[in-house]
Amino acid sequence: MNEKSPKIFEYRDDLDWFVGAVSDYTYISSFVDDEVHFQIQHDLAQLLENQQSSEDKGIHIHVITYSSVFKLIRFAVEMINESFGRNLVVKQHQGAILVLENDQLLQVVLPEEGVPLESFTGSSEDLGDMILIATRNEGKTNEFREFFANLGYGVQNLNDFPDLPEVEETGMTFEENARLKAETIAEMTGKMVLADDSGLKVDALGGLPGVWSARFSGPDATDDTNNQKLLHELAVVFEQKDRSAQFHCTLVLAKPGKASLVVEADWPGFIAYEAKGEHGFGYDPLFIVADTGKRAAELTTEEKNSQSHRALALKKLLEVFPTW
Repeated sequence: MNEKSPKIFEYRDDLDWFVGAVSDYTYISSFVDDEVHFQIQHDLAQLLENQQSSEDKGIHIHVITYSSVFKLIRFAVEMINESFGRNLVVKQHQGAILVLENDQLLQVVLPEEGVPLESFTGSSEDLGDMILIATRNEGKTNEFREFFANLGYGVQNLNDFPDLPEVEETGMTFEENARLKAETIAEMTGKMVLADDSGLKVDALGGLPGVWSARFSGPDATDDTNNQKLLHELAVVFEQKDRSAQFHCTLVLAKPGKASLVVEADWPGFIAYEAKGEHGFGYDPLFIVADTGKRAAELTTEEKNSQSHRALALKKLLEVFPTW
């Protein structure tokens, strides 16, 4: 008994003529010139490569005459739907051709000259995925903006959401505080949110000021009063080697319905006997960077951003973020 012949599909009008059938593998043949043939292969490549069947079958399309990529893609989609039970839909949008299935965008075919971005998306400024940084500090935001630009993400901060309430940092660890900010704001906004909690840990003080770094000298603390209190607490610690400390940073990246990503890093150093330096903030004038003899407040912004606790944590984040 002869095996049943495969169904032959055909589309034909005054300008276009295509035939096709299910085959042992996917390929395209044609009677058109090489340049047009290569363009056809390019336009159909993603659609045909993504087509799989349980019987390891593909489709063969032969192009006899050709003028319209939309008609060719529509022909291929009709073949795939009927032969493999798919639910693909072809639409035209602002000069581009979209292939969708169950409201999922699978492929975009653009004309050679492209399409105007604003007409395609409705807004060129808002294009792209965004990460919300859980801070109102524009300097800190700019550090993160440069980092995430390399990954193709835009950055917003809490100044873009003035109606959001402040999240109280009631945790006893850096991770607890960073999680509180990131996960609470992610649930409120539905966005991907990055929060950090940073501080100074002094070994002779059992890790203090730690999570209380910003308010070490009380509820009305300033950088000056915090530094004065730190020097007072270490007044009887005379040897430099016994004044070891680390700036610590914990980063938490949160997204609704997904387990949060947590990375942390330490920047080792020592606490000096007196403040020095014109740059930085917080404890930078007292923090001697290990092996340099320089205060963090003596480093340029570029030098600090290349080696600080936040820079080290961001490098760790870069390693794991693409697979998260």
